[in-house]
Amino acid sequence: MCGIAGLFHYGGRPGPDDQALIARMSAAMAARGPDSEGVWVSDDGAALFAQRRLAIIDPGPGGWQPMSFDGGRLVANYNGEIYNYRALKDELEAAGRRFASQSDTEVLLHLYDMYGAAMVERLRGMYAVSIWDRERRTMFFARDPFGIKPLYIADDGRSVRFASQVKALLAGGAIDTTPEPAADVGFLMWGSVPEPFTLYKGIRALPAGHTMTVVQGQAPVVRRFHSIAAVLAEAERDQPAPTGQARIEALRAHIADTVKHHMVADVPVGMFLSAGFDSSLVAQFAAPQSDKALRSVTLGFDEYRGTDNDETTLAARIAAHHQTDHRTVWIAREEFAASRAHLLQAMDQPTIDGTNVYFVSKATASTGLKVALSGIGGDEVFAGYPSFRQVPEMVRLVDRMGPLAALGRGFRVISEPVLRRFTSPKYAGVLEYGGTYGGAYLLRRGLFMPWELPALLDADYLRQGLADLDSQTALAAAIDGVRSGNGRVAALELSFYLRNQLLRDADWAGMAHSLEIRTPFVDVDFFRGLAPLIVADPPVTKAELPPLLAQPVRDMLAGRPKRGFQVPVRTWLGMPAGHDARTRGWRAWALQVLAGFRPGSAFARHAA
Repeated sequence: MCGIAGLFHYGGRPGPDDQALIARMSAAMAARGPDSEGVWVSDDGAALFAQRRLAIIDPGPGGWQPMSFDGGRLVANYNGEIYNYRALKDELEAAGRRFASQSDTEVLLHLYDMYGAAMVERLRGMYAVSIWDRERRTMFFARDPFGIKPLYIADDGRSVRFASQVKALLAGGAIDTTPEPAADVGFLMWGSVPEPFTLYKGIRALPAGHTMTVVQGQAPVVRRFHSIAAVLAEAERDQPAPTGQARIEALRAHIADTVKHHMVADVPVGMFLSAGFDSSLVAQFAAPQSDKALRSVTLGFDEYRGTDNDETTLAARIAAHHQTDHRTVWIAREEFAASRAHLLQAMDQPTIDGTNVYFVSKATASTGLKVALSGIGGDEVFAGYPSFRQVPEMVRLVDRMGPLAALGRGFRVISEPVLRRFTSPKYAGVLEYGGTYGGAYLLRRGLFMPWELPALLDADYLRQGLADLDSQTALAAAIDGVRSGNGRVAALELSFYLRNQLLRDADWAGMAHSLEIRTPFVDVDFFRGLAPLIVADPPVTKAELPPLLAQPVRDMLAGRPKRGFQVPVRTWLGMPAGHDARTRGWRAWALQVLAGFRPGSAFARHAA
């Protein structure tokens, strides 16, 4: 796990300050890699790499980066972990390849040498990869199928810069920082900035599951190699789901396999442990894989003591059953106040979430761990969110209303001012948006609705942002070819909430404390194996998970309603609960966060 940065002049000449620029980018990511740093420059100065390393696999000098291969013919600069690298290495050695290290980075170099861009089809892991090919005068990039690891690109038509963080690219200077309307509109609608956008016109994310190839003298070429919707659609066509006891055993095998792969490391691996099914399943399968007692961490908050939101007691009981080395770390309002400036500074792009991951990462890193497993992704694949019920129900409801649905916009215009005073203004948009899965999902997940944004944004800026964002097209594309209702909601949750918020938050919040967060339920092989059950009739749900747990843990969790991991941010911030939609709850926090990224803007006035 690392922070990577680089520069390739594919249509221009090297600049005199390129190495200073790269050094600034690297310095901005120091927390991502405290174990070592490296810089590499090609013979002609056209390509440069910088790396900050958090050493997990082959932590000694053998795994240092940037890593050269065959006398510098290929050079890799890579962030992430390849969980099947040992199997791949065995295959490569059987084909006559020889290795100088135990590093997964060296495996990537050999794979690229043999398969070129097609190497990504063989990888299982989380990664943002950049490889310089001297003979072909080519820079190759790849980002993992779910977007667990970030990769941001700044392309001015002559050179391409890249980094693991937006703020690292900004630190390099000479970036077009013109505000990006689609980013502001997207953040206000979703609570996070939808990729590929960032707050700045000059910076884009390489989309998840895509490669980019930049040949000197040619325009960059971007190609998609993985589609969540395509995997689900293929499962519907070609892969009948197991039933009965075979279904339970398939679930057990898939979970055991992904957790086993996510334990691959040359340093101790711990985990975040809450009082829910997802982390309990991870603990169930991870504890036996650990040579020593698995270290687990739970957060506690004074505001929740003695309430249903306090997970510490039950988590400690689950930890005792699995004989983990368990720590409960208590966080008070004063610590939030003291950490707030660092939290917002570490937040690479604005988000309304991430506070919980920030503090549990801080607590986990304080125990000496570099790696922690998380249950992120369990709700998306096991239908754990209310959206799996609410979105299909909304679509069916609007469909049954027939001609009345045509009144959608008119109903919304008339009813919204009244509904906003007493409940969520989203209800006003049911007829207008609720007739499609994408529209119903926006109502379920959205923060501010599109019709509310004129009160927050300049009209022309808003119009441009909505047009560029084109949310309805993006939502429809995310479920293209998927027929089942459960499969469609899973695709939407995986493509939007998980990708743009949960995974991105896990990256910046973990890296702020030099902690690698691994997500066994967000794994390409696991997803392919589970896909037939996600689109089955009936689909897999969390109701099927208890038989996989040991009986004592099953009894502990029996009857406990689902609760997201709660952090008392609203209490800490003194969030008002008034009737004005612009100053209520998470919307108030969203405006405060965006104001921090856009000082002096209209958002600062609204936040105030």
